[in-house]
Amino acid sequence: MTSTLAIVVSLLLLMYLAYRGITVLLLAPLMAALAVLLSGEIGVYLPIYTDTFMKALGNYVIQFLPIFLLGALFGQLMADSGAAHTISRWIVDKLGDKHAIVTVVLACAVLTYGGVSLFVVAFAIYPIAKDLFRAANIPKRLIPATIALGSFTFTMTALPGTPAIQNAIPIPYYGTNVFAAPGLGIIAAAIMFIGGMWWLRGRAASAQRAGEGYGHHEDDTEKDALQGVDSGALSHMPLFLALLPLVLVISVNALFTYVVFPRADMSFVTERFPHITPAKVTGLWALIIALATACATLVVSRLGHWRNLRDTINKGVFGFMLPLFNTASEVGYGAVIAGLAGFVVIRDAVLNVTPGNPLISEAIAMNVLSGITGSSSGGLSIALQTLGPDYLRMAQEAGISPELMHRVAVLAAGGFDTLPHCGAIITLLAICKLTHRQSYLNIAAVTMGAPMIALIAVIALGTVFGSF
Repeated sequence: MTSTLAIVVSLLLLMYLAYRGITVLLLAPLMAALAVLLSGEIGVYLPIYTDTFMKALGNYVIQFLPIFLLGALFGQLMADSGAAHTISRWIVDKLGDKHAIVTVVLACAVLTYGGVSLFVVAFAIYPIAKDLFRAANIPKRLIPATIALGSFTFTMTALPGTPAIQNAIPIPYYGTNVFAAPGLGIIAAAIMFIGGMWWLRGRAASAQRAGEGYGHHEDDTEKDALQGVDSGALSHMPLFLALLPLVLVISVNALFTYVVFPRADMSFVTERFPHITPAKVTGLWALIIALATACATLVVSRLGHWRNLRDTINKGVFGFMLPLFNTASEVGYGAVIAGLAGFVVIRDAVLNVTPGNPLISEAIAMNVLSGITGSSSGGLSIALQTLGPDYLRMAQEAGISPELMHRVAVLAAGGFDTLPHCGAIITLLAICKLTHRQSYLNIAAVTMGAPMIALIAVIALGTVFGSF
């Protein structure tokens, strides 16, 4: 009982202190140490730190470093080449300010589904969204929720093939790929999109009836500029060249996932690397190849147009480190917690919520841990690190496909991850120069309300019809 209470106290402190802005790189080992101390095992914390915490952190870095690195590099290349700006401006020109909300949502969705970092998208789209909302006289306070709907929801967790790190994390645990349960993913995406649009349009209409317009804000007169972008490249980049890297991320990924690797003889791999199970890593290999291909295509196609290609590459590569090590530190924390005696009580309670249907238990675990850490990737990683083998065994016993477990895990991780202490939410509000009080309710409606409905629908359909 004491050990279980120690875990709960450390989790609550982790959530609170992360909300207060303290980095997880420091919090994770400190809160792990606190849990060990309160459990009465402080004398062995140093061995636990070096053998459990650091080993789990290191294993996570080994598995996912290429995805984080290539994803950050690709996002920076898309921003500095002008590709992101060209695509978003094209969507704006086609739909116009009369459809400001759906225009911003679709611009964000196209970019994030193509592999551009949600932070890059937020910075790139905000100036455009501000102009559109001002022209349409829609309250500025709805901009963060609009960007969040297009960036933090269906393109991150639902659409098949999305290169988001959340969609890659379950691969080594379940032996799946990023296209797992594509039909259910599309249904979930539709629910999120329709539900989010219904909410945002309803809020905009309500504001209009109340006589509330865009409003007056401190940054209304500031010059909107994209830092580090060649303005000539922005105005002259052909649309097909801007779209090509996004298409390559999805198509090359699908090609290697469904054609190249299934037909390849992997016996030479298992002979030379007997510890590798190809079925559990080919999904990651396909994503690495796709992102690398897209990055190379961007660099080559814009030769002669880069303002400073070296700086762009360096900025992109350096940008991956903090997100990777933040998440890896949370995984190390989870490994320490999983080794404490009190975790057995928590694990058994979670696993036995619905013994006959591990989908529900999995959804609860992912939601709770993502909410506590304020991170979908962090919560998902901790949950799978500690409970992944149990869920895979339960799924096999219940006749549930790993693909369905994969999709439910990712959807659930995108549920409560956007509580107020979420780093992505804090950053988005800072970009938009708005506060939680002004915008958080609408953010919560589109990033938690609609995704939870989608998750429930997928669990119900998956339970009845299986994975499709």
